[in-house]
Amino acid sequence: MKQLFTKWGQEFNPNSILPEYPRPGMVRDSYLNLNGVWEYGIVQDNAPESYQGTILVPFSPETYLSGVGKILKPHETLYYRKRFTVPDGFKKVRVLLHFGAVDQECRVFLNSTCLGGHKGGYLPFTFDITDSLTDGENILTLAVKDRTEQAPYARGKQKLAKKGKYASLFYTPQSGIWKTVWLESVEENYIKSFRITPVFDSSSVRFHVIPLKKGEPISIEILDGFTRIVQGQADMDGHAEFFIPEMIPWTPDNPHLYDVRIQMGKDIVQSYFGMRKISTGRDKNGILRFFLNNRPIFFNGILDQGYWPESLLTPPSDEALMHDILTLKSLGFNTIRKHIKIESDRFYYHCDKLGMLVWQDMPNGGGDYNMIFVTYLANAFDWFARGVRDSHYRLFKRQDPEGRRQYYRELAGMVSHLYNFPSIAVWVPFNEGWGQFDARKATVLIRRLDKTRLVNEACGWFDQGGGDMYSIHNYVHRLKIRPQPDRVVALTEYGGYAYPIREHMACEKQFGYKHYHSQKELTENYKRLWTEEILPNLKNGLSSAIYTQTSDVEEEINGIMTYDRELIKPDAETVRSLNRQLTQKFCQLTEFLPG
Repeated sequence: MKQLFTKWGQEFNPNSILPEYPRPGMVRDSYLNLNGVWEYGIVQDNAPESYQGTILVPFSPETYLSGVGKILKPHETLYYRKRFTVPDGFKKVRVLLHFGAVDQECRVFLNSTCLGGHKGGYLPFTFDITDSLTDGENILTLAVKDRTEQAPYARGKQKLAKKGKYASLFYTPQSGIWKTVWLESVEENYIKSFRITPVFDSSSVRFHVIPLKKGEPISIEILDGFTRIVQGQADMDGHAEFFIPEMIPWTPDNPHLYDVRIQMGKDIVQSYFGMRKISTGRDKNGILRFFLNNRPIFFNGILDQGYWPESLLTPPSDEALMHDILTLKSLGFNTIRKHIKIESDRFYYHCDKLGMLVWQDMPNGGGDYNMIFVTYLANAFDWFARGVRDSHYRLFKRQDPEGRRQYYRELAGMVSHLYNFPSIAVWVPFNEGWGQFDARKATVLIRRLDKTRLVNEACGWFDQGGGDMYSIHNYVHRLKIRPQPDRVVALTEYGGYAYPIREHMACEKQFGYKHYHSQKELTENYKRLWTEEILPNLKNGLSSAIYTQTSDVEEEINGIMTYDRELIKPDAETVRSLNRQLTQKFCQLTEFLPG
């Protein structure tokens, strides 16, 4: 594989690695970033007698920016060691150690004391390290295992052994720490978490604040810019609801956010929220549509893998994250489907601030899939895609009971962790039968945890009849849409047009659903697809279109952009024009003006 670089990888500063505050939805005034140079060792048995070198955290050892360039094998253990000293004046009463994500299983030690472990590669976890800290140098160590497809846990697009026609759909596996590691100092009793729920129809917002220990009064202040508009107290259980005078809705065109200050004793956290409502309803013709703030909306989006050539799942910089969002927004898209990856909090923060709706996938897990069953047959025959029940655990590679239990723990963790980000509009628990099982139960769980968003229960195929949308993946056949009686019709993947630009390709092998060989040819066929299939089907109930995909990734060359983000592959003005036409036509059909 040829090593490509984005401009952020080329400008990379190893002395300042993702220094931004990693949790913008819950900000305190104490913050110590532990990203940077750590020691590492990869061994087959016990802890290494000596570490083998240095690694730049939070880049996985498989990445170029880590400085390692080694793939962790299933039988190996990856060890990390970091020496640090807590600065004078940093410690209030207690100190918390935060990991953004560690793939896939780990044990954590501080000064030879085991703090605990974590299983699952996508979600954050925290340890109170106060009692294990010393006044001088501290030694933090981790032991990490990652078996990728040889374990049933969530792994997304990572794959150790790639074979068969659809092997290019999967990418280089990665392991270990891949999101920011950081410390914060808190009071003896502190705010552990909180939920913010906009109640759009009553112009109010609800809070549920969860402290470490109950008993202290909790005050909440809401600001619009520098103007305080509401201040009040939560009840003894941490609940409060406040009316927002002259409420300004959050939309992609006007992503207005309110700031929040929550205080309990000496503990103060800053946050924000947007006033928006996601629902479904019927247009003037009685067709079910998606609604944003009680008005029909078309989710016009891009499938986004969130991969980078020099750093895989970890963005090389915060600016790189913003670049992709801003580029897609400038082309006229209003939605990103974050494909079987849970991003860092800053991705969702930027979507909130910039005005980009998000469909959030749960990363897939289970065993090694039979791609003929889950992809070829389902892609070829609609009766097959909608006729197979997902209670057949063996067919869907979900035989392992603990793997199924872990899925539900991680699904609940994802929904809870991302709940407060207003940009997230849809949860996607399963994609194309990859490790799918009992999807109706997943929908029930999601709706119990979050009543404010929609559910795409089984994205693409192996439809179990639940959720809020009738989901279609269409790469092969001519698109034919008809309204459904109880679910909104959504084209949740389509396109995938490949255009090889050799100097911007990572691999000789090329994958795409249709191949074109010039920008002109790609643009003409992209326009044909829209004018012959997307725009005509709006009147038939089509309410979403998610194009594959944001950028090329390794062997997949079907991106709107090249993998190095140097070029937009179709003509940008043609894409903008088609998106404007879609918005205008959809508004005419539903008799709502955009905005």
